[in-house]
Amino acid sequence: MNVTLEIKGMMCPHCEAAVKKALEGIDGVESAAVSHEAGTAVCSLNAETAAEVLTKAVTDAGYEVTAVR
Repeated sequence: MNVTLEIKGMMCPHCEAAVKKALEGIDGVESAAVSHEAGTAVCSLNAETAAEVLTKAVTDAGYEVTAVR
């Protein structure tokens, strides 16, 4: 299952790496494809993971989640 997060505040590859690390540190997230240009993170999940958990990880890394699809 894939979940896409729309994220504000990412400006460069370093930002992408910070968000990727935060998301991939969550149990249930197999991988995260993050793009600062698109302002998205597409998470591949291997277990049920609440949107709130994903959002908190991104927020704790210093970025704003504007939508979860």
